[in-house]
Amino acid sequence: MLGHETTPVTAGAAGRDEVFQVEGHGIDPIPDSERHGGAKDLFWLWFGSNLTFTYVINGALAVSFGLSFWQAAGVVVLGGLSFFAISAAGLSGVRTGTATLVISRAAFGVRGNWPAGLLNWIVSIGYTIVNTVVGTLALEAFLADLGWSGGPLPRALALAVTLALTFTVALWGHATVQWAERWMAYVLAAGFAALLAFVLPGADTAAPAAAPGASGWSLALVVMLAGPFSYVPMPADYTRYLPRTTSLRALTWSGGLGGLVSSVALGIAGVAAATQADMTDAVAGTEGLLPGWFQPLFLALVLGGSVTNSIITLYSSSLNLQVLGIPWSRARAIVISAAVTAAGSLGALFLADFTTSLLSFLSLLIIVFAPWGGVFLADMVLRRCTYDSAALHAGEHGAYWYRAGWHPAGLVALLAGMLFAALTCDSELWTGPLVAPLGGADLSLLGAVVSAAVHVLLARRTVRPRAAG
Repeated sequence: MLGHETTPVTAGAAGRDEVFQVEGHGIDPIPDSERHGGAKDLFWLWFGSNLTFTYVINGALAVSFGLSFWQAAGVVVLGGLSFFAISAAGLSGVRTGTATLVISRAAFGVRGNWPAGLLNWIVSIGYTIVNTVVGTLALEAFLADLGWSGGPLPRALALAVTLALTFTVALWGHATVQWAERWMAYVLAAGFAALLAFVLPGADTAAPAAAPGASGWSLALVVMLAGPFSYVPMPADYTRYLPRTTSLRALTWSGGLGGLVSSVALGIAGVAAATQADMTDAVAGTEGLLPGWFQPLFLALVLGGSVTNSIITLYSSSLNLQVLGIPWSRARAIVISAAVTAAGSLGALFLADFTTSLLSFLSLLIIVFAPWGGVFLADMVLRRCTYDSAALHAGEHGAYWYRAGWHPAGLVALLAGMLFAALTCDSELWTGPLVAPLGGADLSLLGAVVSAAVHVLLARRTVRPRAAG
């Protein structure tokens, strides 16, 4: 399974990438004749997909860690700026015409890419579950406003509707995903702008009685950067159809600006709300700050934002499964991800406290994504983002087979970064042994720096840019 490319190219793969048509391509390279679109499309993709209530929750969490309004707002902006790096990583998709987790074979080896790919699939599904649960709770609250509350049935129906909206768009594929993100962004942007106008004027901008310690600052940074870092395995998935002439500058500015604007606006809304209301239940807390006539619209915004974010993570997860060797088309593989998302959402909604689970999940997320992203981005820079595209799919016959399918430099770097992140992580589920000596600071974000540095040190003499194509 791991020695050669197993993903079939369906008969429909030769067709055009069209809206409301099931996409035929999976992780197979997109031919130049089928490339289309421009960098401006990435603005709407990252803008729309990040108009999600999760950022409101993240902003509120920053205040709960002891930060003032302005301190928390600054952390929100730092998190938003990281989207420029995420967007720049999409150049690898332009150069190769394939998905990010295929390209990462160059960093880890064909077999070595498998465990990292599995971890990334698990965490991406986790993020899809988070957004699905948020949307479900919003729709359940809307049903309660209509007079239908009590018992498990309204919540179960709300979950079914949220999953159906997400699955349908993701199943159709790339063109429909981009179309939906753009048009939903128009509506959601107007609605969330109104939300910000209602919440921001009442914000308490005074400094807290006690200054936040190192723990508060570090936890806030981890939460804010967890969202952007979760996209590191995805950017090429949405640039692989762009023409090869698309420039790095255009990619970086279009996608980065889209993610920055939406994540910062909603994060600051969460910061403002947390200075005025109890945000233990973030949906209910924010709803209480809004005029009665706007509350049903607010719940619709929460649902819509959750769906837009879940669409791209669910779509990418189907490509991820192909990378892991599932011998199905992308459209069939997505059923596996949808089923796991449904099962996880059921557990989160009916068996666990959601707020606690969310905080624990976001805190641990960085242990995987930061080091993996550090290796991938460092490897991309070392290669100057040029790859042997055919070798990425050639298995043991290609240049990225390395030692029996494993690239020691990438894997050692990944493990070094994950170890550092685990030792310095402070979360509900795990507190690393170095947290206390560091004064309570969570330095797990620096796992990306550690893994990148180790990879450069080990691979700089052997990794060389290859001719693209």
